[in-house]
Amino acid sequence: MLAAGDRVTLCRKVMGRRRGEPLVRIVDVEILSVRREPLNVIGGDDLAAEGFAAMSVEEFIEFFCASHRGCQPATEVTRIEWRYIEPSSPLFPDFNTNSL
Repeated sequence: MLAAGDRVTLCRKVMGRRRGEPLVRIVDVEILSVRREPLNVIGGDDLAAEGFAAMSVEEFIEFFCASHRGCQPATEVTRIEWRYIEPSSPLFPDFNTNSL
């Protein structure tokens, strides 16, 4: 079970890769919190953090439900908050947290 303090690597596509298709690693992150809550408690600040600042809460909920089969506004969703880990290896020479 994912928990605060865990470190994970975000990847472009994990499930559904074809045989031999490479795993594209994006960045390492540290999990800050994991919680379950109804979708309809999301607020404007949450939308900005999720990259949907231009949408209203109602627009986002409609979009989310339309793209997730069986989802309703009161459906409990898992919220995962993380922070980017500044890499200390030469594998990420151009790492910039503002560009991710």
